[in-house]
Amino acid sequence: MSHGLTHLQEIPLWPDVPPGSEGVSLTEIIEERSPDTTIFMDRAVTGIGNPRLIAWVPEKPNGTSVVLAPGGGYVRVVLDKEGIEIAQWLNSLGVTVFILLYRLPGEGHANRSLVPLQDAQRALRLVRANAAVWGLAADRVGAMGCSAGGHVIGTLATMYQRETYTAQDAADAVSPRPDFVALIYAVLTMDERWAHPGSRLNLLGEAPNTAEVDAWSCEKYVGTHVPPCFIEHAADDASVPVENSVHLYNALHHVGVPTALHVFEAGGHGHGIRLARGKPVEAWTGLFADWLRVHKLL
Repeated sequence: MSHGLTHLQEIPLWPDVPPGSEGVSLTEIIEERSPDTTIFMDRAVTGIGNPRLIAWVPEKPNGTSVVLAPGGGYVRVVLDKEGIEIAQWLNSLGVTVFILLYRLPGEGHANRSLVPLQDAQRALRLVRANAAVWGLAADRVGAMGCSAGGHVIGTLATMYQRETYTAQDAADAVSPRPDFVALIYAVLTMDERWAHPGSRLNLLGEAPNTAEVDAWSCEKYVGTHVPPCFIEHAADDASVPVENSVHLYNALHHVGVPTALHVFEAGGHGHGIRLARGKPVEAWTGLFADWLRVHKLL
């Protein structure tokens, strides 16, 4: 295993109270939603006052790492389906994974829309700042997100330069730019024509103005600064319209950012790995592994 990093180690993001969470008192709750935990677990986390990373370390780390943001509509973080199950698969490829338990914008924080991006920026900085100690490559730190977690990572990919908090320590001198990004049936726009209504409501509130909508629509911040992206979506996604991924891809392609887009005819929303089996979208994991190899990340 990587020296200095242990499996399932929990790494707090912030040295003190997270920025914007002063005076906020939350009780973390982990709800088990699986009908039969002997078959699979399906836990959802709410009340996240202590945002943190959970390290999933492979037996044979190859130096590549990923900060993984599960989804949950910005009202919960889905721990198993879009966290642990994906982390275990990436571990089998030699990739070290840091599951990101990020703060949820509707839980009372000041500047609610900022807190997920603050946590994502801080997470990338911590992994890169500690890469040498943890046996990781500082230039192979990626980020991956599913559903609303895809919006966390999509904003990180496109808006990482945005100053969202005052520097806390030396780690904040490190760049929060991911070296590569994977967006899995991601929420990417806040344009109400294509936005996921729940994520938009939780992030921006009841009646956001045009400036607020634009400020958190990833396609509006695309430029050559964005790292290479792998994007996958099912065309029959009834929760997050495929236009989220298609419009971001078009913007990335237009400026020449190396990007792969895979749209599958069927697979629905929230498929992760387990629920993709037997559907066209099942192919996404193999395609992503191939993409990582082409980019010399495996």
